[in-house]
Amino acid sequence: MPGPIQSIERAAAILRLLARGSGRLGVGEIAESLELAKGTAHGILRTLQGVGFVEQDRDTGKYQLGAALLHLGTSYLDVNELRSRAINWADALAARSGEAVRIGAPLEGRVLVVHHVFRPDDSLQTLDVGTLLPLHATALGKVLLAYDTTLKATPEPYTRRTLVTQTAIKRACAKVREAGWAAENGEMISGEAGIAAPIRGHGGIVVGAIGVSGAAERICEPDGAPSPRLLSQVRDAARAVSRDLGASRW
Repeated sequence: MPGPIQSIERAAAILRLLARGSGRLGVGEIAESLELAKGTAHGILRTLQGVGFVEQDRDTGKYQLGAALLHLGTSYLDVNELRSRAINWADALAARSGEAVRIGAPLEGRVLVVHHVFRPDDSLQTLDVGTLLPLHATALGKVLLAYDTTLKATPEPYTRRTLVTQTAIKRACAKVREAGWAAENGEMISGEAGIAAPIRGHGGIVVGAIGVSGAAERICEPDGAPSPRLLSQVRDAARAVSRDLGASRW
């Protein structure tokens, strides 16, 4: 059997690197991170750019993931059972709550946003489908983390409210399992909050999470607690998706 093709391995490593963090890096940064010769990294990047898998910013010269690659990811997500079963319920939740709705699934120690419904108003919004979110700093992530998803990386402090110690994270996960939902309030982005609940499949196994997110003053009560109205709507939507996935108890 032939061995692995080194150039493809290197190209895959570059794409993974661009998918992390800010997702916009220069040739030198990429070469240094992957221990490649600068000329080698540049050649691979030019090839990836030629097929649309990466794009280069004209002003900075830095690279980011390209539209063609994101389209491939979206094509995969379109056939993902979790997403297809949850789309209608997510749309209904956005309409009832008046807030943006996201559905997340675990992927390599993070949360992959597999569906995103914009807040139903005229505000400028960015599509989050395909985005990887941290487990410890988001409501979606806390739900997944509470049900056996592993936190692989060292917790990053996004704001002063981010949970970064193992003790605090374990305590939060225990509360999620006890309550059946999770919340965030200024833990990833100051002034933003979210509420999420688990989506279960056959046998009650947690396969994802659904939640609302937006400005903290809309998502939370004056004391910082999640809005009871939104919490109830999120949990109802999670139960409905779970039933469609075969989790009859929910």
